[in-house]
Amino acid sequence: MQKPSRPLRLGTRGSPLALAQAHMTMAALRARHGWDESSVEIVVVQTSGDRIQDRALAEIGGKALWTKELDRALLAGEIDFAVHSMKDVETLRPAEIRIAAMLPRADVRDRLVGAGSFEALPETPVVGTSSPRRAAQVKRLRPDAQVVLFRGNVATRLSKLAAGDVHATLLAAAGLDRLGQGDVGVTIPVETMLPAPSQGAVGIETLSGNEAMLELLATISDADTFDCVMAERAVLVGLGGTCHSPIAALARLEDGRIHLRAEIISPDGLETVGQEDRVARGDAAAAEALGRGLLGRASPALRALFEA
Repeated sequence: MQKPSRPLRLGTRGSPLALAQAHMTMAALRARHGWDESSVEIVVVQTSGDRIQDRALAEIGGKALWTKELDRALLAGEIDFAVHSMKDVETLRPAEIRIAAMLPRADVRDRLVGAGSFEALPETPVVGTSSPRRAAQVKRLRPDAQVVLFRGNVATRLSKLAAGDVHATLLAAAGLDRLGQGDVGVTIPVETMLPAPSQGAVGIETLSGNEAMLELLATISDADTFDCVMAERAVLVGLGGTCHSPIAALARLEDGRIHLRAEIISPDGLETVGQEDRVARGDAAAAEALGRGLLGRASPALRALFEA
């Protein structure tokens, strides 16, 4: 594809991880089309999620805190496309904006940082996380754990851990790897902690009506990642999931079909409802049905988390 007449403006959050993912996206476009460094420029947009660090996301607006400023910049024509960690993108997106591409997915697993295993933690350990899913999974594995709010970028959370604020924290393996910190923490098998929907995936959005950008971004999209992540997001649609609901989901390709696993967990870790199915690629209805099936088998208390 011909080099654009002006630099394409790629919007991103300003955290080190977000910038790393923006540079991955820029590099993929340049490599695919043989463009030089002047073809794409990175535009940093500060988000509410980056500014507000002392409260849980669910209390202050949910996942939209990571996307609304980038959405505004996209709709205002200040940027041509935006890059996101897909697990931070809310389930229902504005009709004017489309998820146009996803880069090849990285490691989907979590890492435990601060201890060699959950069993190695002391009695009544203090574990820091801002994720309702991780908090519920920790309580399921260690009912004696005290889970405390842990916001901030990777460096901030690691410094809080080093200062002794908590005994351990949990971070996404993909984020650590992208920051060159692949040796940090102990990787947790998905059988022990099923990851968040879309974990490890980088998504790229543009305006639904911008055919040129949609066509361009399609050239760097990984179809396997795209189909698996969209299946996980369809489970969220079926659940009506929000960021205060402990939800885990993972889709993997097996023999041309998607093996989809999902679970919802009570915040105290005492109730887990899990389900798995094999669905066709692109069959969002089947993935949504799996999400509704989880709710159908949940206790009234757990189901109520998804009706708020």
